[in-house]
Amino acid sequence: MPDLTIIGAGPVGSLLALTLARRGLSIEVYERRPDLRRTDIPAGRSINLAVSTRGLHALGKVALDADALREAVPMLGRMTHALDGTTARLPYGRSEREYINSMSRGGLNKLLMTRAEETGRVRIHFERRLLRYSGGVAHFEDGSKVDARVIVGADGSASALRAAVAEQVSQEQLTSGYKELTMPPRAGGGFAMHRNALHIWPRGNFMLIALPNLDGSFTCTLFLPFEGSPSFAELPTERDAQEFFERYFPDAMPLMPDAAAQLAQAPLGRMVTVKAWPWSRDGALVIGDAAHAIVPFFGQGMNAGFEDVTLLEERLTGNWAGDFAAFAGQRKPDTDAIADLAVENFVEMRDKVADPRFLELRELEHRLQERMQDRYLTRYQMVTFTRLPYRVALQRGHMQEQVLARLQRREIDFAEAERLLSP
Repeated sequence: MPDLTIIGAGPVGSLLALTLARRGLSIEVYERRPDLRRTDIPAGRSINLAVSTRGLHALGKVALDADALREAVPMLGRMTHALDGTTARLPYGRSEREYINSMSRGGLNKLLMTRAEETGRVRIHFERRLLRYSGGVAHFEDGSKVDARVIVGADGSASALRAAVAEQVSQEQLTSGYKELTMPPRAGGGFAMHRNALHIWPRGNFMLIALPNLDGSFTCTLFLPFEGSPSFAELPTERDAQEFFERYFPDAMPLMPDAAAQLAQAPLGRMVTVKAWPWSRDGALVIGDAAHAIVPFFGQGMNAGFEDVTLLEERLTGNWAGDFAAFAGQRKPDTDAIADLAVENFVEMRDKVADPRFLELRELEHRLQERMQDRYLTRYQMVTFTRLPYRVALQRGHMQEQVLARLQRREIDFAEAERLLSP
């Protein structure tokens, strides 16, 4: 019998298998999909990964951070595209040493699976969908049963293991969905836009974003309400999509001339926030999206899942039930915090980044940061470039926004703001 059974061979499940195999444990992994290294299938949610400090730390613990970064494109900030074609760049960090990394979810998943198997302690069973788990036994769709007294579910937001563990599950679906498109490289090769930026076309209650790929292409994602005006419901034909793009994204159209055709053919994705509790019961645990799926607007979904693996591994003493419960109790407030932050950042990206008042706040924040040096981090920097608990970033970020608003209204001066925000 293996030391541990894992449900799900996505990035989080594969990283967990690799991490624990390096501790000498034997692991069996069961994955509902075919092996994506041998079959051309979608790699789960297809929005590019934005890998940052938390994810890189977890990869570094299994000596894969350098390998992952070789397949990534650095993004130093957001580049906004106004309706008139003008652009503005908003840096992410305090210097060009702080950036996030655009990389393929599928490519990283393949690397993690391969390295896990290479330990000789991990076996991955593909096309084995879990139906239910009870009495220490995992029941699969093909009729097979597996004795799995210690089991971890990393099987995504629609987790099958979660039903055997959680008593309370809330699922809040956004009223907006998404479709993914591709902007090709230039005809002669190279990137059609600035390569080291996350591009955003903010248009009020909807937006288009683009993340760079190593081959010079951009993975573009249109986020748009399901109903209303404008909405996906208003784009039933390719002609409707063409008119929509020409109206709202005129500077992107020459770079992506088949956008309307791509939009008509692309599947419509939905985004959900999942908050479950408890995460553990006896020798069973859920982590990653299975426990706390979030919307993708802070680039922290996979980073948070990878941080789960790091924190869980640090907790392990050999008392599986006790370790699982202790980990879950410590981690839950932070995953609730990043879930709320992700929804807030959706509003910021689509509505605020082109708002003059918002840009004025960011300029005030930049000036304040120059005065306070390393003592002041923006909310985004706390989440992205540190390993501070997410709840701390949420709480401190709200406090900083209140001080900045007072500074903008000239109720206080920079010296007073600095005093209020000093630790």
